[in-house]
Amino acid sequence: RWLIVADLMGAASGARVLAAVGVEDEEAAELFRDSIETRTALSWRPGESVVRAEEVRSLGAITLSRRPLARPAPEDAAKAVLAHVKASGLGVLSLDGPARSLRDRVAFLRAIEPDDWPDLSDGGLLARLEDWLVPAILAADGAPDPGAGRLADAIAGLMDWPQRQLLDKAAPGRFVSPAGPSHPIDYADPAGPAVELRVQELFGLDRHPVVGRDVRLVLRLTSPAHRPVAVTRDLPGFWRGAWADVRKDMKARYPKHPWPDDPVSASPTTRAKPRS
Repeated sequence: RWLIVADLMGAASGARVLAAVGVEDEEAAELFRDSIETRTALSWRPGESVVRAEEVRSLGAITLSRRPLARPAPEDAAKAVLAHVKASGLGVLSLDGPARSLRDRVAFLRAIEPDDWPDLSDGGLLARLEDWLVPAILAADGAPDPGAGRLADAIAGLMDWPQRQLLDKAAPGRFVSPAGPSHPIDYADPAGPAVELRVQELFGLDRHPVVGRDVRLVLRLTSPAHRPVAVTRDLPGFWRGAWADVRKDMKARYPKHPWPDDPVSASPTTRAKPRS
């Protein structure tokens, strides 16, 4: 496996060895024993549930041997994951769902009051990995990707308690309709904070719902079958104007559901008319 080369010619990518002598592994290990290094190498790939540890013996850039080791301590696993995230970006972590929603809500408020809210953008989170990712990994007993829920909790830890309380009031994650069901608010919608729900759930509501400092929600209204009906930032105006045409269409398509002339005076519902 080893050659001591005395003479060669040509470029490195296609050199011809002109003079060399073969050396066995034991001889090479003896000859270079002062240059052989033994180290513990930690590695993690996105999607894997554990950080892998190996004992690696190497001579410069040449790997002599690899031997699997026991699962590393959570602290060591966290260091390995941090190194990978710094090199590859936040995309290797599960930052969808609750984590994404949290970041979008804070970004919405930060755009209004930049000095009052932390920077939870990719750049902001990468700059503070040790403050939120390490605690999340340690809390998950060394799991390299603790999941969107744990990561959302860890990112929320970058805010103090008053900020977290204010966040739920100024930029709630969900909109509770007058009919009772709650619906997620999309703060990343290009049109602004938006919520999608059936138009019948808003019967009886004569004021347009707002978030932040009186920022009107974009209401994406749907039919009972969840098909788009209308989009509005002025619910009272919608009731007074476009509702007449929407009501006519909905009454023809969904005759078993209530479609009142005056929706402000009607009770919100998620159901069809009761059977007589």
